[in-house]
Amino acid sequence: MNKNIIMNREKIIVKTGIVGIVTNIFLAGFKTAVGLLAHSIAIVLDAVNNLSDVLSSVVTIIGAKLANKAPDKKHPLGHGRIEYISSMIVSAIILYVGIVAIIESFKKIIYPQKPEYTFITLFVVFVAVIVKIFLSRYVEKQGEKVNSGALIGSGKDAFFDALLSASVLACAVFYLIFKISLEAYMGLVISFVIIRAGLKMMRETLHDILGQRADSKMSREIKQILQEEPEIRGVYDLMINNYGPNKNYASLHVELPDTMCVEEVDRLTRKIEEKVYHKTGVILIGVGVYSYNTKGGEAAKIRNNIQQMVLAHEWALQIHGFYANVEEKSLRFDVVLSFDIDKEQALKILFEEIQKAYPSYKIQIVPDVDISD
Repeated sequence: MNKNIIMNREKIIVKTGIVGIVTNIFLAGFKTAVGLLAHSIAIVLDAVNNLSDVLSSVVTIIGAKLANKAPDKKHPLGHGRIEYISSMIVSAIILYVGIVAIIESFKKIIYPQKPEYTFITLFVVFVAVIVKIFLSRYVEKQGEKVNSGALIGSGKDAFFDALLSASVLACAVFYLIFKISLEAYMGLVISFVIIRAGLKMMRETLHDILGQRADSKMSREIKQILQEEPEIRGVYDLMINNYGPNKNYASLHVELPDTMCVEEVDRLTRKIEEKVYHKTGVILIGVGVYSYNTKGGEAAKIRNNIQQMVLAHEWALQIHGFYANVEEKSLRFDVVLSFDIDKEQALKILFEEIQKAYPSYKIQIVPDVDISD
């Protein structure tokens, strides 16, 4: 992400939020007046939905402000995850509005009221549809620009609002032609769409809070950057921890020749940390090292044989960090295990097979989790 965008991230979120607040207040006011005059529950619920968008924008702005606070002693990695909490609050607001809308729609089904549409009513709803479409495109585009889940969610929600308003307009036209009111039933449809959007947003935010698998594109990019260095033969155990939008910290292992000295490893480590940060914005906080045998012969034969033995099991996804010390009779390597098998069971199987093939060797097998591509 461009550093200028990162610096102005809070400013962009606040500006976009204010645009959403102002627009939705005007829309809610017009729709409420028109809905009450026309005795239209669908239009009134559409107005209530606009008010929920106002509250969502307020929460998004507050979340962005708090998330941008500087790190302190209690929170040395910053306050970025507050944005996920604000997204959760926004989703809860959307759910509440949907539940209230269902109750009001059922009331109108039980106690129906004849709607009274006019040309002004239809025109206001039509304008609301156009405004919401432009607002949704603007908000979602800004959200993608600064990687704000709350803004992206608000943009998608605004597009749903436009579709719902269009449905309300269609119901009004249908009533004027056939004199059949679908108001209350359209209110139910609107209610379920609102609830669905709220649940989806809540689920996505929960994934962010719990921690998700590293993004495939990002993990591949990081590995590609590191493998540009001639000394690095492989990159493994990449773990990316997220502390808010655009605040990613990572650790990994690189495989280096056993002939490199500590000074050379230190220089290479600092170089790759700088490259990864400038190209991806990810901060490498830990770089571990695996050594590989630079001489062929017996060690290479052992490696090839053990690799075939391990990868013959479908739950063994990868073997890396292999090193054989022929003189001291020791073997060590890591194996990435599928989530489909118990770790202890897998280690027991592998240890018994390899020990049988190399009874005179001391064997060390470290299990790894399939945490990134």
